[in-house]
Amino acid sequence: MTGDMMAASNPIYLDYNATTPLLPEVVDAVQPYLREHFGNPSSDHAYGRRAREAVECARHQVAALIGCEDDEIIFTGGVTEANNLAILGVADISRARHKIVTTVIEHPAIAEPCLRTQRLGLQLLRAGVDSGGLIDLRDIHNMIDNHVALVTVMHANNETGVLQPVSEISSLAHEVGALMHTDAAQSVGKVPVDVNTLGVDLLSIAAHKLYGPKGAGALYVKRGVKLMPMNVGSGQEQGLRSGTENVASLVGFGVACEVAKRDLESTATFLTDLRDMFWNLLAAGIPNLKLNGHPTLRLPNTLNVRFPKVSGSALLANTPEIAASTGSACHHDGEAASSTILAMSIAPDEALGSVRLSIGRHTTRDTIIHGAELLIRSWRTLAQIE
Repeated sequence: MTGDMMAASNPIYLDYNATTPLLPEVVDAVQPYLREHFGNPSSDHAYGRRAREAVECARHQVAALIGCEDDEIIFTGGVTEANNLAILGVADISRARHKIVTTVIEHPAIAEPCLRTQRLGLQLLRAGVDSGGLIDLRDIHNMIDNHVALVTVMHANNETGVLQPVSEISSLAHEVGALMHTDAAQSVGKVPVDVNTLGVDLLSIAAHKLYGPKGAGALYVKRGVKLMPMNVGSGQEQGLRSGTENVASLVGFGVACEVAKRDLESTATFLTDLRDMFWNLLAAGIPNLKLNGHPTLRLPNTLNVRFPKVSGSALLANTPEIAASTGSACHHDGEAASSTILAMSIAPDEALGSVRLSIGRHTTRDTIIHGAELLIRSWRTLAQIE
């Protein structure tokens, strides 16, 4: 196999916002629950008790990371399920209140259940963002009134990494008696996330975004908040999520949260330094390169940039040595720019040049330097720069 083929089959991974590899500590913790500790947590014998203790330990580890009580954590099969439970669970019991407020930049895991609330007879309102990708507080303030049942706003945008003013929005929601939900899949484990500081009633987490297993997630449900279960059965997870627990994945989830809490500050500093070095290298080699999103109010690991004169998808296709993503969508009649980037009042032809470069614990200075060289070289080729 040639060097080029090797690079293409094992490219530099710059897509940590899509998913993360399992930490060694997570793999080690999970193994016994895939082999000998196979009990059902609902069983009363020794095998069941051992499994139940493992689930409750994981619940404590997740709760400790976001500053809540153990019994406020409801385990789910992932963040999409957690979001559906939060949004549809509120909408399904809403009677006097008939509005849901969200934004134009939400992930489909929020946008789609929000659309479904309309089938339940609720009105859906979407707030816009400014040129830096921050939610327009005046816009959302005008939407929140005594008829709002739920406000749901992501904590950090998955494409730009921009951190949203969730605590301020929570205050607006609570002034009129509405509940506040945030999807914190991208932010938990990267920046401090505390449910009390954010002032939220509901918060969603994904294990695989913080070096835990796929297929595991959690919904923080503040004590006293009532939800309609999305699936019913034997009554696990306080009756909100029936079904035998995925013990091994939850154990891994808990360990990933424990490591994230331990290393939060040092990892954030490390990632910020690499991210900024990446930007400086790219900007030095590509005239008129633009940053998508707020320059400082964003995740330490996320760099979303607009490459001039080329499309982001073409650039990545021309750079098989790098694994990254765009956020744009391909249709039978051509490529469409990311709706998140377009919402920031960026012209469609410019928005098509956007690429999301997200780094993680395993990224090194050498990979950043090499990645920048590859992207600059590929851009020069596509843009026909001598």
